[in-house]
Amino acid sequence: MKNLKEKLCSRKFWLAVAAFVCAVGTLFGLSESIAAQITSMITAGGVVVAYILGESFIDANK
Repeated sequence: MKNLKEKLCSRKFWLAVAAFVCAVGTLFGLSESIAAQITSMITAGGVVVAYILGESFIDANK
């Protein structure tokens, strides 16, 4: 479980997810502007998840 939390807090993980989604989208004819919007949404979601998990980890250790 700890390893999963570390992965979800990783910026590299979220960038890899965004790159994969955009690559698959491009394969199926997704335009560049939509791919950029999807990348932004995934990255923003990753930041929120990392913040929530980080704060819960800090609270659990108190």
